[in-house]
Amino acid sequence: MTLANTPTPHHVDFLILGAGWTSTFLLPVLDSHNITHAATTRAGSPTTIAFNFDPESTDPTPYNALPSATTVLITFPIKVTGGTKRLVDLYTSTHPGSSPRFIQLGTSSVWNAPGTSTRHTAIDPTHERGIAETELLSLGGCVLNLSGLWGGARSPQGWVSRVADSKEKLAGKGSLHLIHGEDVTAAVVAVHGCWEEARGQRWLLTDMRSYDWWDLALAWGMEEHKRWVMQLLEERGTGVLPRSVEEKGRALDSSEFWRVFRIWPQECLLI
Repeated sequence: MTLANTPTPHHVDFLILGAGWTSTFLLPVLDSHNITHAATTRAGSPTTIAFNFDPESTDPTPYNALPSATTVLITFPIKVTGGTKRLVDLYTSTHPGSSPRFIQLGTSSVWNAPGTSTRHTAIDPTHERGIAETELLSLGGCVLNLSGLWGGARSPQGWVSRVADSKEKLAGKGSLHLIHGEDVTAAVVAVHGCWEEARGQRWLLTDMRSYDWWDLALAWGMEEHKRWVMQLLEERGTGVLPRSVEEKGRALDSSEFWRVFRIWPQECLLI
């Protein structure tokens, strides 16, 4: 890993722009696969390079501190139209002769229509992050649209009280789609190793399950949540959990990714 008090390496296999929560799962796996890497944080640290992305800036100076890389993973959201192209152009112009592969960690919220969506379903054309993601696809990059992230300090068991603090809010909660940090890591490493399959493609990542918020509230909620669930089931004439896709409103089908890259999700909620 790059150290802040040592020269920036000339080249690494993998550069992580934004070493946050995902990197806690990714870095140990890169090490175990002997994939050389460097990572950035806004302020820098003894183990990361200082880099603060400004989507409006055309100044190449911050990019000079970054090593050239075979794969560049963008973990932070880009919401400014043109920001993605600006990042790609500034990185490539300051690293002549390199042809990096860009991967953007995106969001599954770009699909908000009822029913079942796959990676081929049209995204919300007004979604700021979706627009930036599409920009990267046009440049030959790859987008991994992630569902709800969990693992480590992120425990879904504590989410019920936060998102449903009233019966009315719980009544409006439908499906929940998740992906564990370890499975995000496996997906990123698979894309890095099978770039021709990934180039220019948008992929959807879930753990292949569509959870029901009412089911989670009944399993993990406080007594009032359990009471609300039972009342709602009676009011809606539903006697079995989890509810159907039609009742929950939305389902995300990520099966194509796992088939194409010949891996499968390892982690899921046990309720």
